[in-house]
Amino acid sequence: MVFYFTGTGNSLYAAKQFDRELVSIPQIIHNNSLEYEADKIGIVCPVYGHEMPEMVKEFLKKAVFKTDYFYIVLTYGNIHGGAAELAEKALNSFGKKADYINTIEMVDNFLPVFDMNEQTALISQKKIDEHIEKIKADIDSKKHFKQSVTEIDRDFHNKFIEACKKMPLDILKNSYIVTDNCIGCGICINVCPEGRIHLENQKAFYGEESCQMCMACIHHCPENAIQLNIAEKNPNARYHNENIKLTEIVKANCQR
Repeated sequence: MVFYFTGTGNSLYAAKQFDRELVSIPQIIHNNSLEYEADKIGIVCPVYGHEMPEMVKEFLKKAVFKTDYFYIVLTYGNIHGGAAELAEKALNSFGKKADYINTIEMVDNFLPVFDMNEQTALISQKKIDEHIEKIKADIDSKKHFKQSVTEIDRDFHNKFIEACKKMPLDILKNSYIVTDNCIGCGICINVCPEGRIHLENQKAFYGEESCQMCMACIHHCPENAIQLNIAEKNPNARYHNENIKLTEIVKANCQR
């Protein structure tokens, strides 16, 4: 059994390699009962700012897992910044422990820093499937392992935190701008795991709900009508995992 969170499909692609029983966290997070039992239970999700999405943390805090083997696999795109250690600290704060925590380098979809055309050109160099196969073998054998973290990793994360402190407090609340290119197709509504978006006068409008910063809305917009309110590396380039269909993202995230 694998619980997953995905925005552009990377984590869903990885999760599909580890188990046939897949459960979307956005689809169950509001359930009254979050108790699960299986021989192996895993969490597969991306890291944003080197940490698990807030929704995943909320799920881990609430859920009860009855299993002999619990693992976490984190997808990232450039520098993991000690993601495994940060995930373990979060998990321990909820009174839970993992037998295995590892990361997979995939495509980084953080638009302020990365050009999606450049990122997709690097896919073959990242040897994604080879890394997934190795981790799958570890999980199948119930290997106990926690990815090591260096002082360089920790220092990179600490610098990121300091940089975040200098940003406006409402930057996440007002992250996106919808241009006149919007055709009111509703795709952004259907891929948002928070149900934050709705249509007003046939144009996408962001409500007051919290944002996971998965950027699913911006990456899946067919008209490139959603932009960030800060500079992007390449505002004309977007990304989604080529192995995952849009219908799968909708099934995972849609809150309607």
